[in-house]
Amino acid sequence: MIYALLSVADKTGLTTLAEQLVAWGFGLLASGGTARLLQDEGFIVTEVAQYTGSPEILGGRVKTLHPKIHGGILARLEDLQDQADLTQAEISAIAVVVVNLYPFTETIQKPGVTPEEAIEQIDIGGVALLRAAAKNFRYVSVLGDPEQYPGFIQALHTDGVNLEFRQKLAQQAFALTSRYDQAINQWFCRHEELEEFPKTLDLTLQLRQTLRYGENPHQNAAWYTSDSAGFSAAKVIQGKPLSFNNLVDLESARRTVALCAQAEPCVVIVKHANPCGVALGATLSDAYQRAFDADSTSAFGGIVALSKAVDAPTAELLAKTFLECIVAPGFSPEALTILGRKTQLRLLELADFNQAPDLDLKPIAGGVLVQQLDMEQDDPAHWQVVTQKAPEDLEELHFAWRVVRQVKSNAIVITKNRQTLGIGAGQMNRVGSAKIALDQAAAHAHGAVLASDGFFPFEDTVRLAHTYGITQIIQPGGSKRDDESIRACDELGLVMVLTGVRHFWH
Repeated sequence: MIYALLSVADKTGLTTLAEQLVAWGFGLLASGGTARLLQDEGFIVTEVAQYTGSPEILGGRVKTLHPKIHGGILARLEDLQDQADLTQAEISAIAVVVVNLYPFTETIQKPGVTPEEAIEQIDIGGVALLRAAAKNFRYVSVLGDPEQYPGFIQALHTDGVNLEFRQKLAQQAFALTSRYDQAINQWFCRHEELEEFPKTLDLTLQLRQTLRYGENPHQNAAWYTSDSAGFSAAKVIQGKPLSFNNLVDLESARRTVALCAQAEPCVVIVKHANPCGVALGATLSDAYQRAFDADSTSAFGGIVALSKAVDAPTAELLAKTFLECIVAPGFSPEALTILGRKTQLRLLELADFNQAPDLDLKPIAGGVLVQQLDMEQDDPAHWQVVTQKAPEDLEELHFAWRVVRQVKSNAIVITKNRQTLGIGAGQMNRVGSAKIALDQAAAHAHGAVLASDGFFPFEDTVRLAHTYGITQIIQPGGSKRDDESIRACDELGLVMVLTGVRHFWH
């Protein structure tokens, strides 16, 4: 008897696969719950414990770790000594191994999961079975995912379970166990705080989608994911497939909403990975209109992120302008009807804007730079008022500071009444960014706040800001010439607050 071994946590497609295996002459060898389910469906099944003569122990932790199982999987059927060993030990060959692993990744994503619960979902026997079967792919087919079943069944019917096909299955099995081990390693590093940065950084990612092109049409591109969080978990409701640039802009929008959203509705409009309009409002429609008015020209073709579920009034406003993507925690039925008229518009439902990557990675020639994400909320209690004049509105300063953190350096942001009025991004000198932001704000800059992501090396930005009517400035400080900028503020009657924290974003 040549066996197919089945030991699965996910029972999807199991009975259909079992029917095909029986039809092709395989005996069914199964463990625990898999055996019971197949028996209930009327299949003749040999239980692993019965076959090995060793009952499951340690509450099921040990059941397939046995020479009669691994001997049947690892035997080289053309090797005379292997054949003799099988005969002497009364071991049958196992030609198909169907295993999926305990849901470790799904478990650790549940709110409030304990370390004990997570550790219990670390699969040992399943990983050993997959690796053994994959190693012996010359003789064994290994299936680690229910999505592989249809292809395997088709191969059975077309005499396609050949060496090349089995080798492909083996590669997929090793990729699966690699991702599984990486998830466990990352969990230990993150939750047990064993090391801030591990000596070896494993980046095992799974292809989610091949994209039409990259930043430009001549660049090929693809989307890889490590888990089912963040945009991997977002629900695409309608619209064209997401592009490379869409995803880059969506991530920028997510980060900005995560930092800026308060109890009031928050709306962020992003263009070329920089926010061009950010606003809070009494209602979501109010917040969107204010974000749009901040830079209506740049909003055309932009990405919009909203901190609250989109309602009908907001949808009516959104529908007035050509937009690439809208992402929100939800959409009312009325909003979906309104936005559904624009069939090319991409709508995404993202339940949690705060799900961020564990690390920030930047590739360079020959390696990768790794840093912690800059997502910590700054505490105004640690800020320092360095001018004679005290702040008129600390909350406005806080809003401007949260926004400027998400603008590419050198960054300058002008805000008033929780609305951006001008944004200067990515210039090679800070005065250049300030000039762009102040020109955009124009007359609206009177009485407004200016935020800078880095310190002022000279007092020139202060004096420029004053000519536009800026009354309050927030910046990290730390320049050798901080005293010059502070004296200029006192001379001109401006407020200056130093945060003590720089937020460059290259």
